[in-house]
Amino acid sequence: MEKFKATLMDEAAVSRALKRISHEILEKNNGCADLCIIGIKRRGVALANIIADNIYNIEGVHVPSGEIDITFYRDDLTAISSDPVIHPTNLPFSIVGKKVILVDDVLYTGRTVRAALDALMSYGRAAAVQLAVLIDRGHRELPIRGDYVGKNVPTSKSEIIAVKIPPFDDITSAELYEV
Repeated sequence: MEKFKATLMDEAAVSRALKRISHEILEKNNGCADLCIIGIKRRGVALANIIADNIYNIEGVHVPSGEIDITFYRDDLTAISSDPVIHPTNLPFSIVGKKVILVDDVLYTGRTVRAALDALMSYGRAAAVQLAVLIDRGHRELPIRGDYVGKNVPTSKSEIIAVKIPPFDDITSAELYEV
């Protein structure tokens, strides 16, 4: 049973962090030319859509956005289920030669991002892949880091961070739990 410990980010804090990340993406990439944004299913997709909307509000340009399912590429697939459910990937554009912004909610061991990179490579060779995460909680097992981070939250391995965001949840927040 998980025990609630703290609200790390409320709706306003999440919104501010995603707006800042959106500006940082535009600044680092000198605008939005050749950019595309891909959310890692599930909550990374909602965050990617918000970032794409923010970029539209800043630049007046619709940056292509999509979603990628990493289930088949996980290194712990057999430990999760003997019959995993593979969800569709939705990339209605080519990533070849594009600067891909990969978006996820929480960066922890780096294994989800590694699986996403493997999945992404099956769609072609991007010019660059950058990582945007709402929260980096540390404890990396692979040499992966976020290029754009909303908040760094040092945690113990007995804690989890739950990002809550519509359409999956009724509220927008990031919460810390003890397991």
